[in-house]
Amino acid sequence: MIKLIIFALCLTGTVLGDANKRKQGVGPGDQDWGYVKVREGAHMFWWLYHTTAPVSDPTERPLVAWLQGGPGASSTGYGNFEELGPVDVNLNERNFTWVKEMNVLFIDNPVGSGFSYVEKLSQLTKDNRQIALDLVQFMHGFYKAQPQYKNVPFYVVAESYGGKMAAEFIYELYNEIQAGKIECNLKGVAMGDSWISPMDSVWTWAPYLLNNGVLDQEGYDAVMAAAQRTQDAFDRGNYVEATNQWGRTENVIMEYTYNVDFYNILLEVSAYRQQRLLEAFRKSPIAGLYEIMVNHGVTKANSLYSLMNGLVKQTLQIPQHVTWSGQSDYTFSTLSGDFMKPCTEMVELLLNKTNVQVVIFTGQLDLIVDTPGTIEWVSHLRWPDRNNWANSDRNPLVVKGIIEGYVQKLNRFGLYWINRSGHMVPSDNPKAMGQILRDLTSFG
Repeated sequence: MIKLIIFALCLTGTVLGDANKRKQGVGPGDQDWGYVKVREGAHMFWWLYHTTAPVSDPTERPLVAWLQGGPGASSTGYGNFEELGPVDVNLNERNFTWVKEMNVLFIDNPVGSGFSYVEKLSQLTKDNRQIALDLVQFMHGFYKAQPQYKNVPFYVVAESYGGKMAAEFIYELYNEIQAGKIECNLKGVAMGDSWISPMDSVWTWAPYLLNNGVLDQEGYDAVMAAAQRTQDAFDRGNYVEATNQWGRTENVIMEYTYNVDFYNILLEVSAYRQQRLLEAFRKSPIAGLYEIMVNHGVTKANSLYSLMNGLVKQTLQIPQHVTWSGQSDYTFSTLSGDFMKPCTEMVELLLNKTNVQVVIFTGQLDLIVDTPGTIEWVSHLRWPDRNNWANSDRNPLVVKGIIEGYVQKLNRFGLYWINRSGHMVPSDNPKAMGQILRDLTSFG
């Protein structure tokens, strides 16, 4: 069992965290954490793991921020303990943790996710632009608390809906830097299995499942009909209804596949989980979507929920009135009108108007943001090197003699296909993820 040492943390003021007083939190190595007040009544929580790499000072290694999806899923919880942090949910040290090579910043974003909170539900974010602006404001507060990282190479790696948030965030942060409003050594962004073009995912679900033997022709036809209803709502500009129809399309998939796992089509699924998801969808499409996109099977009896609201909350001295993931369902539903809107234009802006590296990676076994859908929107990006990239070589991604996937790169843009991985690439194939990080940051 990792020794837990409890420290008092003053929760007054706009920014919490002190670069001169590093703390032992949960797991090995020095850590810091705190809140940034990004707007009136909106408080964003962060948790920084200084690298345990053999260096004289952590600032010799890059700073990488991790953004979870949902929207409403917790980086400090799910991303940290289930995917890439130094210890897992049972507090056993993880063999593959990013902290061994770089400084990792977990951000509970948007406000209402994880330990982040709003004082009034009306202060939750309603669209991607507000999320991006909140994150820019967060960076101001973070650098105030940790000024030694201002000149350290900064990268953002995001998963699922986190990729949608990251694209606009990086663009806004780049503009803030160019305007001389913030000092930040921004270098690049990597978006994994990211919700960039929702309709491209929806339209490729049925062919993907049919080709993998998960659907038969009857199921294929039913899913395609549901996808058309989603497209119809989208074309009318009724984005809330498009989100609802998207949820109903997932429900059709569940019925015809007997609950294939949306994050990895090869995973075994339990009858209990199937019943729970079906009950959620019967309540409403939004309730079902929340279970899949945000909750990840976490319940009050779940070990992650218990850890975050027990030892972690106590160790980090989180305010008593804050419950980890206590506002996440509201966070998700408040964004239902923005959920189905694409952000491919933001990716294009990153390629056309900035100098940052842009990486896309996709797990071959992911359904929710399947590889065919990702390839579809990537192939339609408008940027000067579009044709040159399309004609560039696609090479095997070899790690220690094993083909872990494939990569197609040109200048600042790269697309990675990841073998033996579903939606959560960092935990499904950490060797491939490590190579992506090495290509992006030179460490991993």
